[in-house]
Amino acid sequence: MLLEPDVNPPAHVVPAEYRWIELSDGRVTVYAVCPPDPQQRCRIEHRLACAGQQLPDLWPWLTAMREENARKAQRHAAGETAPVLAEVELPDVG
Repeated sequence: MLLEPDVNPPAHVVPAEYRWIELSDGRVTVYAVCPPDPQQRCRIEHRLACAGQQLPDLWPWLTAMREENARKAQRHAAGETAPVLAEVELPDVG
């Protein structure tokens, strides 16, 4: 399973079937606990954040991430260095 690198959103903003957590032995598993621990962070599959995939708008923050990933890929292809992004406040799932 290819997970989106360096993305660890709060588990409560990601629907249960899309949450992955890293276990102490390095493996990952779907974290379908409902409701999740408010402090738990999770990972998401790369295919959900990949700008090259045609996916529905699952969550507004994910759409914004996919758009930024598309810009990042364009900058990389042009030989530009990507700016370091600040921590972003993610909305609750509604």
